[in-house]
Amino acid sequence: MDDGGEQTPELRTLQQKVAYMVEKTFPGERISGRYFSELVRERGGSLSHSYFSNILAGKVTDPSEEILKALGLGFGVDWRFFKEESEVVDEVVAGLQFLAKQRTGEISGFAGRGVGENGLPPELLQLALSLLEGSEAENGSGTPRKRSGEPEG
Repeated sequence: MDDGGEQTPELRTLQQKVAYMVEKTFPGERISGRYFSELVRERGGSLSHSYFSNILAGKVTDPSEEILKALGLGFGVDWRFFKEESEVVDEVVAGLQFLAKQRTGEISGFAGRGVGENGLPPELLQLALSLLEGSEAENGSGTPRKRSGEPEG
């Protein structure tokens, strides 16, 4: 999947998915297995620090559903993201890209009507990202276009 500039890494193995989530959830930080294990415990799950380290090292490839749920708790994502051949991967990646653009101010004032408790479907997130990128291309500066009525800045 390509968001128009940032190439999404291949996310097929558990190790790749966990490494990606570490990078996106804790950008610029080195987190220890102990830190992540404590985070999971605080959120109501259970995952040993050594098991987490073994996942990151690629030594664990087929964990139980309980372990996948613990990973989901720790990263704050749907645990099915970590399953093999998961259809949830695209949804989580699109959501992370959308949140990153919100944090940088590229997307603001977004409101969804009739959005359920699961949030926006990945197709709508991708549409919003593509509209934003189209707007930036029209503007030619790589920055979001000014909405009418906004003060000059």
